Amino acid sequence: MDLKQLQYFVCVVDAHSFSRAAGMLKLAQPTLSRQIALLEKDLGYRLLARTGRGVVPSEAGRALLAHARRMLESARLAREELSELQESPRGRVAVGLPPRLALGLSATLVAQLRESMPRVVISIFEGQSPQLREWLLEGKLDVALLFDPAPSTQLDYEQLLRETLLLVAPMHGSALPERASLPFLTRFPMVLPAAPNAIRSLIDALLRPQRIELNVIAEVGAVQTVLSLVARGIGCTILPEGALNLGANQFKLRTSLIGPPTVYTNIVLASPRSGHASRAVQETMRMLRAVDYAALRLPSAFEEGAPGPASSV
Repeated sequence: MDLKQLQYFVCVVDAHSFSRAAGMLKLAQPTLSRQIALLEKDLGYRLLARTGRGVVPSEAGRALLAHARRMLESARLAREELSELQESPRGRVAVGLPPRLALGLSATLVAQLRESMPRVVISIFEGQSPQLREWLLEGKLDVALLFDPAPSTQLDYEQLLRETLLLVAPMHGSALPERASLPFLTRFPMVLPAAPNAIRSLIDALLRPQRIELNVIAEVGAVQTVLSLVARGIGCTILPEGALNLGANQFKLRTSLIGPPTVYTNIVLASPRSGHASRAVQETMRMLRAVDYAALRLPSAFEEGAPGPASSV
């Protein structure tokens, strides 16, 4: 059965006339009659009969009529729903963010998504990059930002920013060179994030082959806590350049490039390779691509007041 033929059949029944139905449908009457004949041939039943009261459905026609109305109504509702989805999609998007990025990005991301797709609910999950990567593989997340994720045949990666790693030291103390070689780092007590952590893994992987061991006196996950300890002279740390934005207005610090070789960390947009991304997920990924991560800062409410919530590297 063809939906168009069912529409013609219902229209003839409602109009009680082929000629009136043809006018309503803007069809030539022979074309309408031919389509009804094809429907009858397909079903094997005579559907309409001519009487003194006009065209009326036969017994088979009456049986078909109720089904035809329901099928046409279902088709109409489906078209309307699909049209609404195209104009304003609905659903849920699960986004994974490392705490440092979540702190500076979440409010903007939620506000933009609410404006462009008000019927979509965004769920933001915070975690270290290795954990977020596992959640992507398990299907708990639709998309995530990761720091230097391990390769995967099940995930697509897109580099969004390449950040330089810096030696970060208190304002007062021995002079820092413009570049701090890897052996030079052993001179300082270090406050570093605890494993598993993307930055800590990168540092360890860099130093281990050269048998360089840092003097780690404390392991702290929250960037602001690390920066406050360094500012008080407790020790030094190693952080991506962008992480300093979280404490730019609170702490006075000195920095030095690490290297040679210069050490970089990458912010990567990750998504499952299999499956079709919904329009809501595609729009969320577009927004994440458009962010200026190098300029991402702590929200002004936290900068001007008390220290904000803890944020891991």
